[in-house]
Amino acid sequence: MKKYLANICIIVTVLLFASCGTRHTSSGRPYEILVVIGHDTWESPAGRALYDVLNTDIPGMPESERYFRIMHTPMGSFDSTMKLVRNIIIVEIKDIYTKAAFKVARNVYSSPQLILTIQAPDRKSFEQFIEENGQQIVDVFTKAEMNRQIKGLETKHDDYIYNYVKQNFGSEIWLPSELNTSKVGEDFFWASNNTATGHQNFVIYSYPYTDKDTFTKEYFVNKRDSFMLANIPGSFPNSYMSTDSLFTEVKPINVQGEYALEARGLWRMRGGDFMGGPFVSHTRLDKENQRIIVAEVFVYSPDKKKGNMIRNLESSLYTLRLPGAIASKDAEETVIIEE
Repeated sequence: MKKYLANICIIVTVLLFASCGTRHTSSGRPYEILVVIGHDTWESPAGRALYDVLNTDIPGMPESERYFRIMHTPMGSFDSTMKLVRNIIIVEIKDIYTKAAFKVARNVYSSPQLILTIQAPDRKSFEQFIEENGQQIVDVFTKAEMNRQIKGLETKHDDYIYNYVKQNFGSEIWLPSELNTSKVGEDFFWASNNTATGHQNFVIYSYPYTDKDTFTKEYFVNKRDSFMLANIPGSFPNSYMSTDSLFTEVKPINVQGEYALEARGLWRMRGGDFMGGPFVSHTRLDKENQRIIVAEVFVYSPDKKKGNMIRNLESSLYTLRLPGAIASKDAEETVIIEE
């Protein structure tokens, strides 16, 4: 009987460890990727094609900054420690496959974790597949990182900003609690961490909707410059924030199932002040009130890299719920970027 009970305990213990196998906390820094690939393939044109995709520049930055920090290891060295990395690409080039494709798995060895397995029958088809689907691969990992940031904001966000935006814009948004200083203007709100370096900012403003020309680059830049001129002065007399339209790109995106205009580029101070940096904004239509609401994040950090800083703030833009969404039955659901 004792032996039987001992065996039962061993079995239960094994099952418990097996069931908890996916509950390890993932390792690695945001936007860090481990590529599991043979050394020869990594150094071949096929491997270089994947490296070049992952090593492209983040758009809208004043200096060159790469999308990801890249590590690689052969399958034989892909041990239990490496399996905990938060972002993993596994390359499988075998003649058992008829065509190149990829599949996504989440939280296999740790959580949160995303594993992208790319399969191909040979190096040539793998290289062609990467060249045709490179941006999709980048987007999968970028959206996963932003969703992780949003999950954290769900339980820890700035209550003052949340309440102010709800009371004055009828909307909800989650921003980091580090943005602890603010300024109010007419149909305008600015929050900042007000530090000498690593300066992080959020603004939201609104104006009446007139017609579809609102969603053009020219209209966006003119409106943005007018609001910034009135509300964000520089350090010197007559200096003010403006948009560098030459280095600003706009495109339509989907946010919570609704149309939005994303603008991504550079801002600069005019009038003798030489500050500047990257910004990202979402322009959206508040249908219930027939007005436009623009939410934007921007940073100033001349002595530090700005890529992860602006991307972490950018995640907050996807949490903006307009009045119609707040009133819907889905209002209590976590805002997640579609991956």
